[in-house]
Amino acid sequence: MTKRIEDYALIGDCESAALVARDGSIDWLCWPRFDSGALFAALLGTPENGHWSMAPANGGVTRRRYRDGALILETDFETESGSVTLIDFMPYHREGPSRLIRLVQGRSGEVEMVTEFVLRFDYGLIVPWVTRMDGKGLQAIAGPDMVVVYTNASVKARGLKHAGVFTVRAGETVSFVLSYAKSFEQPPPPIDALQALEETEEAWRRWSQRCTYSGPYLDPVLRSLITLKALTYRPTGGIAAAVTTSLPEEIGGSRNWDYRFCWLRDATFTLLALMNSGYRHEAGQWRTWLRRAVAGSPHQVQIVYGLAGERRLIESTIPWLPGYENSKPVRIGNAAADQLQLDIFGEVMDALYQWNEGHPGPGHEGWPLALTLLEHLEKIWRLPDEGLWEVRGGARQFTHSRVMAWVAFDRAIKAVERHDLEGPLDRWRKIRDEIHNQVCEQGFDANAGAFTQSFGSTALDASALLIPLVGFLPADDPRVRSTVDAIGRTLRVDGLIRRYDTGRTKDGIKGGEGAFLACSFWYADNLLMLGRRDEAVELFEHLLTLRNDVGLLSEEYDPQADRMLGNFPQAFSHVALINTANNISQWAKPAEQRGCRRHDGT
Repeated sequence: MTKRIEDYALIGDCESAALVARDGSIDWLCWPRFDSGALFAALLGTPENGHWSMAPANGGVTRRRYRDGALILETDFETESGSVTLIDFMPYHREGPSRLIRLVQGRSGEVEMVTEFVLRFDYGLIVPWVTRMDGKGLQAIAGPDMVVVYTNASVKARGLKHAGVFTVRAGETVSFVLSYAKSFEQPPPPIDALQALEETEEAWRRWSQRCTYSGPYLDPVLRSLITLKALTYRPTGGIAAAVTTSLPEEIGGSRNWDYRFCWLRDATFTLLALMNSGYRHEAGQWRTWLRRAVAGSPHQVQIVYGLAGERRLIESTIPWLPGYENSKPVRIGNAAADQLQLDIFGEVMDALYQWNEGHPGPGHEGWPLALTLLEHLEKIWRLPDEGLWEVRGGARQFTHSRVMAWVAFDRAIKAVERHDLEGPLDRWRKIRDEIHNQVCEQGFDANAGAFTQSFGSTALDASALLIPLVGFLPADDPRVRSTVDAIGRTLRVDGLIRRYDTGRTKDGIKGGEGAFLACSFWYADNLLMLGRRDEAVELFEHLLTLRNDVGLLSEEYDPQADRMLGNFPQAFSHVALINTANNISQWAKPAEQRGCRRHDGT
């Protein structure tokens, strides 16, 4: 039986990540990077596509949690004969191979445990050649990939899988260490699993202690920050949108996308979430990744890049995987990389501006690149594009895209004014005013009483909630107030906000989708800015209840079926949670920062 998305917890080492189910089964792991082929792909198929189960032979009651301030998962199994704790983690390493460690620790009595692992490379397709290494462990090789398993339990081959039965008594620990390497390299040596646990916990706790958030929502904010850190590809600083591909936005539907890449649309909110929480080093890494990724000819700037800034993210499908709950197709790569989305220019300029605002001093670094991007934007800002949501139903004049083009020129003007930079201010001011007038005249529909999805359309879009958040218009502007009210009436489902009505928007994909969690947080931000604080706090605290038992959020939520949808865990959702928590409780408020309003109101 397929598990729900919320049944999974995340472990990772800032290079790759695994999803562990409530029952102790690891059903997703891509190695050696987040976007590599999956070694365990049962999440999108069956156990035969790769999984690693670990549970009492006769079942038992389970409960789980993360260790405080760490990405170390503990699952307790209570049985009639005794109790054990399964500890899952990936060592937070600086050097050496990537490893996944599972420890079974006896707490009382004795428990007979059963483990089974099915190793499959390339998304569950390739059966590796498995050999025993002089009694020390198992080695599995296929093509360029190798994994090695070291354990003090007895594990034997059973057909094309391996299984073991072992008993754990109170005070005993049985360890399993799974390591990755290239098949042409030396096998990774065994390590002390308990020492690795101690070092990993210490590393995570030191990192967590840097958190400066001091409001009433510390636990969900810190867990979101840890998740965001876990989604960061350590060698480059790029932040993956999620660790999964093709978890559906509608069960059984085809809205299934690969999110194991880095989107520019997330840039500024991510930067502020990190900076405002005390993680300036991580924010700096993200900003540096951003500058490297967009470097080059401005007409080749993409909306999404690989973890190291790769540009070729060719989209294809995997026919041998049936998909999560038969949601087809399973996709790898993302064709949205080839789309034109004008909003990214505003995101890049805003991210550079916000970084300079948070780091007083000369703001010349990166300015030549910014000038080149703006010169290109001057030529193309009037073009139709595919918009923030990457529709596949044809380009149009999206309101949000024009708003973000305005942001690009607005931040450039402010950068010159505040940081002693050079630029054609008069020309930029003229373009900024032209864009602003066009959006107000063609993007606002008086009959709908709202800014609409695109010029000439009456369909609403939750991206309009960003209009006050980026400072295009103040929150108390009557058009903003009526837009927020219209979105609340039209796009709200059981308190949550949809991106848009898929029945009214030709986005090129059949079927519907759930409520979009980031948009729901934006709605709470707008309520705060409108002075409707009680409503905002009520919505925010409702959104907190949608996290799973270990504090993780997916991309979307189905309020009717009361379950998560979309890729998981979703960086955009956790970034939005952090920022809304700051808007509610902190001096540093992203809604004011992006609106270029300081605490003194200027």
